[in-house]
Amino acid sequence: MSTPHVVVVMGVSGTGKTTVGPLIAGALGVPYAEGDDFHPPANIAKMSAGVPLDDADRWPWLDAIGSWAHERAGLGGVVSSSALKRAYRDRLRAAAPGAVFLHLTGDRSLIGRRLAERKGHFMPPALLDSQFAALENLEADEAGVAVDVSGTPQEITERAVAALRRLDES
Repeated sequence: MSTPHVVVVMGVSGTGKTTVGPLIAGALGVPYAEGDDFHPPANIAKMSAGVPLDDADRWPWLDAIGSWAHERAGLGGVVSSSALKRAYRDRLRAAAPGAVFLHLTGDRSLIGRRLAERKGHFMPPALLDSQFAALENLEADEAGVAVDVSGTPQEITERAVAALRRLDES
């Protein structure tokens, strides 16, 4: 990518944001920030109890991610965030206008299997349906690309980096 962008790796839980995000950052030569680290303890407790977050829970989390993205403007970076709704992405873009979104997409059954196999994470598989219900795909006027999550982390990373480079060229 010619200009270092802040890339927000988005998607429902289990798509591989935490696995693929650092690989993409490495390929682009920029730092990575784990979106889950920006959650306040109350959000983690709520999700750990199997209760979906509401918008009031998400705004401070999104603002913290947006602040990190703003600080990386012009320097580049990769940060993970579910960014499920257009309003959430708009909030991130308000903080970091040059941010681009990489939407990791996949079949519900594949993502469900991956989520069920994941160990030591606060997000229970039972909340996956609520995430799919809330998901609003990227719209044509949003800077970003969608990449399928089938395959290995390296294959997904290669597709993602190629898609981001094509986006940069357009």
